[in-house]
Amino acid sequence: MTEAGVQEFVTKFAAAWAARDGEAFVALWHPDGMLHSPLYARPVAGRELGRLTELVRDSAPDHVWQLLDWTARGDVIVIEWQATRVVDGRRFDWRGVDRFRLREGRIAEERVYMDTAAMRAARNLRWPEPIIALD
Repeated sequence: MTEAGVQEFVTKFAAAWAARDGEAFVALWHPDGMLHSPLYARPVAGRELGRLTELVRDSAPDHVWQLLDWTARGDVIVIEWQATRVVDGRRFDWRGVDRFRLREGRIAEERVYMDTAAMRAARNLRWPEPIIALD
């Protein structure tokens, strides 16, 4: 994939997040593409991204996603991002990395890597304790 093609993909991906546009997300996916994320109980087919976008928008209307950085090699693109939202009046931020494998310029596979501890703790109204306490 050319550098211009990679830049175009990254720009479209960030724009889809900014607009929370399910159709824009689906357009980025190869017909048989799969999303693997620690947030979902199963892999998600690319064709399901429109509905998934609606679910995220409805369950977290204040959710903000921001592109931080990206890199690419061949048909693999890695995007670093930060997300923010408020749960029970408390704001929290988390970062993650999405690794994409493209086929014909569209997503064949996406793997999301992120620490879900803060989100899991927020569901239980208890924030995580550090594993190692530093003085």
